[in-house]
Amino acid sequence: MVEGTEGSHHKEGMTKMAKLSMVCAGIDIGKLKLDATINGTNEYLQVDNSPDGYIALAAWLRRHHVKRVGMEASGGYEQPVMAALRRAGFVVVCLQPVQVRAYATFKLQRAKNDRIDAALIATCTAAVAEVRPPPDPRFSALACRLTMIEQLTEDVARLRTRCEACRDPHGLEFWRAEIARLKGCIRTELKQLVADIRIHPDLAARLDLITSVDGVGLRTAVAVLIRMPEIGNVSREQAAALAGLAPYDDDSGSRAGQRHIAFGRERLRTSLYAAALPAAFKWNDQLVASYRTLTARGKPHKLALVACARKLIIFINTVVARGT
Repeated sequence: MVEGTEGSHHKEGMTKMAKLSMVCAGIDIGKLKLDATINGTNEYLQVDNSPDGYIALAAWLRRHHVKRVGMEASGGYEQPVMAALRRAGFVVVCLQPVQVRAYATFKLQRAKNDRIDAALIATCTAAVAEVRPPPDPRFSALACRLTMIEQLTEDVARLRTRCEACRDPHGLEFWRAEIARLKGCIRTELKQLVADIRIHPDLAARLDLITSVDGVGLRTAVAVLIRMPEIGNVSREQAAALAGLAPYDDDSGSRAGQRHIAFGRERLRTSLYAAALPAAFKWNDQLVASYRTLTARGKPHKLALVACARKLIIFINTVVARGT
């Protein structure tokens, strides 16, 4: 058989060898330092978690012909170096900490320090079968601003609790004024965030499609758009799983455990759950009927509301898919 034609065993072997020989690196992210290793070698580098450190790290990775770089999600400390390495042309894989620790458990690896963690991340990176394309960079800044709005909302809830327990008139007046100030900040920031979204015609169109779903207000629509950029391009099962609203089996042998939701994007799930409550009681006829049916069957309120939140993200995903 001629080399390079379809079915050539020689070509297939070369392809497999290319995959196996891809040089991968792992980076352990710290607030101040970055520890990097090359998979399968003793090569090691420590640099500052700073722009100068990123330049030195990229040069070191190039010298070792690294193609793929892995790192853990580390509370946002990984974002600058991830962006810098992607701009430098490297394929970057962001792993969840639970994935790396599970791999360490599988290998019965108990020792832990920054260098060991970097080597473990490099091994995990080499084992990744499919690397997804990097996310749309526009959503990174939008997500940070949405998080700020959500944190301000959480502050308002805490201050309301303080008001309930406050017996001092001066203190009560102070906390109420602070609540009013924070609410004003939330309105201003949300208005500006929506304006910045609408600068981009594709995002504006998607936002309008999301808000067209009964029971979805502007605040929820913004959360869905930013927290789930994949909306409209995934299946209904994937949409529910990404939102952390997909029920998972818990069976073993003859035991049939209760299905429960797990994982997913916590802030997105919180937004959908908050929207599902009024939608299931008033604004969305399908969710109203679904909630009543579930509770009539003896399902508890929370379980029925989670089911409605799941239906809500599925409705949104379907509407966006049809409209784009």
